[in-house]
Amino acid sequence: MAICTVYTTQSLNSTCSIYTPGKTHFGFNQKHLVLYSSSSKRINRRASTSVITCSAEDSQTVVIGLAADSGCGKSTFMRRLTSVFGGAAEPPRGGNPDSNTLISDTTTVICLDDYHSLDRTGRKEKGVTALDPKANDFDLMCEQVKALKDGIAVEKPIYNHVTGLLDPPELIKPPKILVIEGLHPMFDERVRKLLDFSIYLDISNEVKFAWKIQRDMAERGHSLESIKASIEARKPDFDAYIDPQKQYADAVIEVLPTQLIPGDNEGKILRVRMIMKEGVEYFIPVYLFDEGSTISWIPCGRKLTCSYPGIKFSYGPETYFGHEVSVVEMDGQFDRLDELIYVESHLSNISTKFYGEVTQQMLKHADFPGSNNGTGLFQTIIGLKIRDLYEQIIASKAKARVEAKA
Repeated sequence: MAICTVYTTQSLNSTCSIYTPGKTHFGFNQKHLVLYSSSSKRINRRASTSVITCSAEDSQTVVIGLAADSGCGKSTFMRRLTSVFGGAAEPPRGGNPDSNTLISDTTTVICLDDYHSLDRTGRKEKGVTALDPKANDFDLMCEQVKALKDGIAVEKPIYNHVTGLLDPPELIKPPKILVIEGLHPMFDERVRKLLDFSIYLDISNEVKFAWKIQRDMAERGHSLESIKASIEARKPDFDAYIDPQKQYADAVIEVLPTQLIPGDNEGKILRVRMIMKEGVEYFIPVYLFDEGSTISWIPCGRKLTCSYPGIKFSYGPETYFGHEVSVVEMDGQFDRLDELIYVESHLSNISTKFYGEVTQQMLKHADFPGSNNGTGLFQTIIGLKIRDLYEQIIASKAKARVEAKA
């Protein structure tokens, strides 16, 4: 069994102490910190080693799940989300340069590729893809997400995308907001129950194919035939294990070919739908003009500049996998982001702290992919909604603690 280092950590002002067998235990209201070896085995608590325990009384980690196939915009969404909370997300300082983790003042983003149980060679030998659940350690994923949610630091493994190997683990301390992003955040029911909010980025096959062609042919020199073969090879596992997760999501950002240009298949003009589940605690769906109504809106051309084929918005109630949802849709793209304030002023429940905050965020990241269409707009709005959800959860926990002490 591999040896793990024991660290002393402070998490969210929680009280920590070290327990060593045979010595006095000075902690109170404590939970155990479980450390993991690179072989994903739990350390024996009865062994003669020190175990860090931390008070979880002030633990306030909120867990967000983001699911999508590779190349579908998870990284861009993460950058927009962390920007809403302030501060850029960066790899852990002084750690493995190939770490997939991103840390800001408020958020920690964990890539679920780190829970691959098989490295690249192992997957090839067993004939499975990274999308197959057999190539992933859901037991460890569940235990570590739960520990972080409870205010307990963990030693998380690292999957090295450069070498395709499983690197030694890294210490992750409980953040205010933990985002787990990747292929399987909602696949395992145990992990799903730990999520305070979940998002699925749903890119249609037509758009995904167009994006992959643009990227792989232009930037990587791949042939059209090899791109088609790569997509087809992944499709059975994607359909079986990844795509079904969207039924569990609290919000889905669906990206489709435009309907403004008949027969368009270039993927440059997009129709994007923000699908929001009704009845989610701390989350109120966004609406356009009149809540609960069915709206179709073509903005005034004098107030919102847009070239051919124009812009069209719609809103209304729908049913999605048996759930009542509200859907806001945008088809087309902006020419001038500063004019987005006109659209923003017609949207309600967007959880902004001041007039024009959505527009400000979009202008701040004008160079991000999707900033001229509905992907950037709806990712920004969902980011603001998550900030509001976090603040409501924290306020609710604080109120509950006060009432419990009264």
